[in-house]
Amino acid sequence: MAKKKAFGLWSAVFLGIGSMVGIGIFIVIGEAGAIAGNLVIFTFIIGGIIALLAGYSLAKLALAYPSRGGVIEYLVQEYGEGFFSGALGVLFYLAQIIGLAAVTKSFGTYAATYMAGGITPFWVNTFALAILALFTIINLIGASFVAKSENIIVIVKLTALILFVGAALMYIKPELLSSADSPPLINMFYALGLVFFAYQGFSVITNSVEDMENPQKNMMRAMMIAIGFVMVLYTTTAIAVLGNLPLEEVIKAKDYALAEAAKPIFGELGFKIMAAVALISATSAINASLYAATQISYDLARKGELPKVYQYNVFHSTEGLIVSALLIVPMILFLNLDEIATIASIVVLLIQGFVHLGHFFKIKVTKASPFLVALAAIGAFGAAVFALMYTHHKMPSVGYYVAGAFFGAYLLEVFLRLATKRVIKRHIKG
Repeated sequence: MAKKKAFGLWSAVFLGIGSMVGIGIFIVIGEAGAIAGNLVIFTFIIGGIIALLAGYSLAKLALAYPSRGGVIEYLVQEYGEGFFSGALGVLFYLAQIIGLAAVTKSFGTYAATYMAGGITPFWVNTFALAILALFTIINLIGASFVAKSENIIVIVKLTALILFVGAALMYIKPELLSSADSPPLINMFYALGLVFFAYQGFSVITNSVEDMENPQKNMMRAMMIAIGFVMVLYTTTAIAVLGNLPLEEVIKAKDYALAEAAKPIFGELGFKIMAAVALISATSAINASLYAATQISYDLARKGELPKVYQYNVFHSTEGLIVSALLIVPMILFLNLDEIATIASIVVLLIQGFVHLGHFFKIKVTKASPFLVALAAIGAFGAAVFALMYTHHKMPSVGYYVAGAFFGAYLLEVFLRLATKRVIKRHIKG
């Protein structure tokens, strides 16, 4: 008798929703709203469409190359076992680290709202470093209490968001959504990169392909249902926030705008509750992301992509966890939340773009629609370009950090290839 697989359709859908609806929306709603104003509502729709196209492309790749390696496996299948795919594999790991820095910084911001002195860089950084240290220790000793309660955390944050949106929609002030007060239309596209940060996470559904019941039927359906649900939730959340909070207040409270938007309806208690939900979401994301980043670094090291320091055991984890945590510290100390979130989103978008572009090399194998795959690539690269255009004027250092991440990943790959002769290998032949 065949063993029952862990993921059916709805458990895969729930996995995708849980991965997407995390701390990202608590960060992005204010940061993107500060750029696009009430046009950010349409940005969430466009971002959702890009995510649906990307999800289609990844689902087709997952069915052709069913591997827990996910994106890294697809890159090697598409571009071969060479420097380019290896560098993108290293960059994928760095993207996880940058994203984790954004989550820890966001935790620090929301935690600082509880301090009598208000939000200051000192308290933000102190709380961010403290939570990072705490979960590094927790992961080192092998504790997994947060991971075991992940389903409860997903239900809590979804319930809180849905209740907030339901109540806020009843108190909307139509004049706040008026097009007369909208910023230039181009800003709607400038905010795309940040908005995609809230959607990223849907690719985790492809990592479950080996444990999925009837993946040929359920993979694509799970991907579309999960992203579609999140798209509706995010769009209505944007309407709720922008319809209750004047744009100047959104800009002022951009790092914690979702909590601030609860004030007009629920008062100070509402603010504290939404801030608490953000903290819970961040806690869950930090624990899961630290584990994932460590696992990625270990996997890459085993295949020859990162130094062996990532493989040596320390308690129940690896030194990769410690190295990953140390890489995050300077980002917390020297970058703002909007800078970290923007860098993370641009890097992820570019990696996604290369995955979908490379998909054309395997289009006969995956039997995907060339038109939809092309739109996925255009959407990912386009969103990244718009984000870079915006940051060129507002946050010029971001472009240099993104370029540095690519250059550093490629140099590291070249060094490792020459020094160790190790090569990342395909898991699936053909």
